Amino acid sequence: MISANWLIFVVALLVGIAIAYWLFARASRPAPRQHRPDVLDEGAAPAQRNQALIDDAPPAAQFAAPVHIDPPAMAGTMAGIGEVIAVAAQEEVDAVKTPPQTIAAEPEPTPAPAAPAEAEGDDLRKIKGLGPKMLTLLHSLGVTRFAQIAAWTEGDLDELDGKLGAFAGRPRRDNWVEQARLLASGDTGAYEGKFGKL
Repeated sequence: MISANWLIFVVALLVGIAIAYWLFARASRPAPRQHRPDVLDEGAAPAQRNQALIDDAPPAAQFAAPVHIDPPAMAGTMAGIGEVIAVAAQEEVDAVKTPPQTIAAEPEPTPAPAAPAEAEGDDLRKIKGLGPKMLTLLHSLGVTRFAQIAAWTEGDLDELDGKLGAFAGRPRRDNWVEQARLLASGDTGAYEGKFGKL
């Protein structure tokens, strides 16, 4: 019977599929909304409540900041650059704090004369590829002179890469040792010839 009326069977099957698709597609469509909710539908009371919460909040200045933050145990050796910078900043804050005076008649100490800029170290920013974050990191590690960088060995560079985090490999890529060697010797002509203008 199917072989004799196959055309009618195929047409009936296609009509059945079309009707089923139309019914299921229509049922899965969400009903159209007549009203879309808005914040203003709630009235002015929630806005006044929120404003009262904002006005009554204590200012942030009332909360005392912690006096000293202890860095993680491995912050000096196996830390990312953020932790190393945080440790260096905390050390600076601790160094700046003065102890409270116990005797009112104690004279003020005379300030020490300002040290010349040469005693602080070289301007390491002259090295190409050494930005402010790297400069802070190097200062926290005690590196302040071109001669120190010029004396680095491959082992020193490997150790430094472990402390640089995302900046690992930068000293080798930018030839910091060679740049520092030329800057430490004062040979600006050779430096500018190889690395560009200072």
